[in-house]
Amino acid sequence: MSASLFDLTAKRVLLTGAAGGIGSALAIGLAEAGANLVLTERPGIEPSAQLVDALERTGRTVTWRFQDLTRAEELPGFVDEVWADGPIDVLINNAGFATMDHFNRLDFAAWRATMAVDLDAPFLLSQRVAEHMIHDGIAGRIIMISSKNGLQAEPGLAHYNAAKGGLELLARSLAVELGPHGITVNTVCPGMVETNLGGEFPLDWDAFVAYYREHIPLRGRFADPAEMVGPVLFLASEAGSYVTGHALVVDGGVLANQVPRLAFMTPFRDGITDAVAPSTTDEELPR
Repeated sequence: MSASLFDLTAKRVLLTGAAGGIGSALAIGLAEAGANLVLTERPGIEPSAQLVDALERTGRTVTWRFQDLTRAEELPGFVDEVWADGPIDVLINNAGFATMDHFNRLDFAAWRATMAVDLDAPFLLSQRVAEHMIHDGIAGRIIMISSKNGLQAEPGLAHYNAAKGGLELLARSLAVELGPHGITVNTVCPGMVETNLGGEFPLDWDAFVAYYREHIPLRGRFADPAEMVGPVLFLASEAGSYVTGHALVVDGGVLANQVPRLAFMTPFRDGITDAVAPSTTDEELPR
């Protein structure tokens, strides 16, 4: 019974940004859960042979569509074309883009490019998919792959922070408006994930990564892309049928770590060891 709650057999999923990183992990996980997939990528970005092979082994129907998400005027028609081949039960807005620089060095083109992919496209795709779901009486799911940056700012990413923050409130707005139609809308907010990041960043990347890892409570490690599959499956399946307007944070505890004080505290002592061999120190704990 419990396993069936996460079963997506016969469901059709539209997933953007599917060729790499989190997207490819989601594609495989969704197919393994029984979903048939419509996967999108930018024109010129081909899925790897390993991804294609992994998807073929699931035995699910997988269709690749190459669509430039910055071409806003094309997106409603793109959804109509996908829907003509069959209804979509789950839309996952995963594609994302950002550069990094101080906010006063970001030109408007960089701002608009980030907004186009990270906020405009999810809005337009969700709008048209939701209209089709309502028309066809489908109590579907819309999932935004957001970021912890949608909940807390990070320097060097003013445009990305703004886009993901907008995505969070867009999701809540849609959750309220689409709830009467049985459609749920949620976000998944990853922290740092082990992916091949493109582009150049104006910082000492290796030093930054080492520093960042020190502030991740969950063993100081970045997430594997596959660790985003479970949260998405939860929201896409019957297991998450009564969850809407929610931001599911998957960041290893970074946002929970208000002040990185742990590194300056005495080492952890478990109560079992203390009970066997109580400490002889008379240090007074702060009151």
